[in-house]
Amino acid sequence: MDAASALRASPLLKEFTETGIGLVAGVCTPRSYPAGSPVFVENMVSDSLLIIAEGQVKLTTKNGGGQEVTLGEVGPGDWLGELSLVTTGQRLCSATAKSAVTAFELRQADFQKLMAARPQACVKLLMAICANFADKVVANREAVKSLAAKL
Repeated sequence: MDAASALRASPLLKEFTETGIGLVAGVCTPRSYPAGSPVFVENMVSDSLLIIAEGQVKLTTKNGGGQEVTLGEVGPGDWLGELSLVTTGQRLCSATAKSAVTAFELRQADFQKLMAARPQACVKLLMAICANFADKVVANREAVKSLAAKL
């Protein structure tokens, strides 16, 4: 699968025109991960967005006792690390390829270059990231309230 096809299949870019998809695809780098290999590790520098084209990725974190806790899985069309396009930070969890994985990486540095050349496409992507983040906050509101009550 090529970058444009992977981006087209991702709900994150559902509002993009073919021109917009082509612009973003033009700065993406293909990545492959064999089954069992790390895609990234918790606390490593987070400076890129990954859009999964093929395969399954398991997300985990370490609890206070150092034991691995499964957070979930992502697959084709899903994405990881979207906030890293806004600011460099640390990965909040580890991601491991459950099967052979093909992904397309949009590095923060390449996104910044695209922002200078084609700001409209980048603003559209940033708005999609913000909308998705807001949806996640709303969806997890009760869980956050429950955790806050335990403090």
